[in-house]
Amino acid sequence: MITVSVSFQADFGLDARWQEQWRDAISDPVELLTILGLESEIPRVTDSPFKLRVPKAFVAKMRRGDPNDPLLRQVLPIIDENRVVPGFDALDPVGDASARTAQGVLQKYQGRALLITTGSCAIHCRYCFRRHYPYSDDHAATSAWHDTVEALRADESVEEVILSGGDPLSMSTRKLRELTDQLATIGHIKRLRIHTRLPNVLPARIDDELADWIATLPFNVAVVIHANHANEFDADVDQAIAQLRNAGAMVLNQAVLLRGINDDVATLKALSERTFAAGALPYYLHVLDRVQGAAHFDVSDDEARALHRELAKQLSGYLVPKLVREIEGETGKTPL
Repeated sequence: MITVSVSFQADFGLDARWQEQWRDAISDPVELLTILGLESEIPRVTDSPFKLRVPKAFVAKMRRGDPNDPLLRQVLPIIDENRVVPGFDALDPVGDASARTAQGVLQKYQGRALLITTGSCAIHCRYCFRRHYPYSDDHAATSAWHDTVEALRADESVEEVILSGGDPLSMSTRKLRELTDQLATIGHIKRLRIHTRLPNVLPARIDDELADWIATLPFNVAVVIHANHANEFDADVDQAIAQLRNAGAMVLNQAVLLRGINDDVATLKALSERTFAAGALPYYLHVLDRVQGAAHFDVSDDEARALHRELAKQLSGYLVPKLVREIEGETGKTPL
């Protein structure tokens, strides 16, 4: 990874508050490629309805002049997304719609309820399985969380609430506290899990206010970051993860196995080691959800298994994430 110069970071405004960095994210593929000195790649870009969005803090970790940079490939909308590929025609590849039980609530597995807190993300990952999700019609913040919270209160089997989206940390800490203050009145909820890419793509989001919120929660808290490559980590990310841990959260990482990004043993090994060095435990390695527009990232199951077997030979067991697929209707993630 090429180190970003101090002047480059200053030009990107990476000392600004997270809200300012959020608003200053890049949404024009031509601008992104020009910043990276990759104007020759502009003809490969597609005008997707699922628009580019990438914070400059993430762009600052990309390699200038490298069209195959693993961070760039995760976010750049290219014409390969327009190919019609058998098996990759689903808009809802993991059965979210059939798992909906209340406003913004998905229940797939025993004892757990997932909340679609928002449709907003700091970064638009091109392989996202919810890139077609109808967020405007279904999110948990409707009616100031009331309908969602009452649905959870009525179901005493729910012991763990998962905040998802979108990215829940795209919301203000005040809004998150409003939700968890209501969840705290439900005696059968014991655990809170937060799935987010913000610690890696916009680490300034993990500020003192957010850490104070986590520290005061009456639940056992797990934060699951989503990093796919070791180059996503730097000193700012390390600090963000340390703040989460110091606030009392367990920090885990789940990655997606992606063609051309992390589909070799050396890269996966480096990811696990860098993740652990940052203070997060490798948790899941997902094979790709077969959402429309993502076929160019696909790695076959046989290749995935072979990579995982070799990874297990080279790492201590606690550094080897579980290789899994999500299948609609199953009672949990399916090991491969």
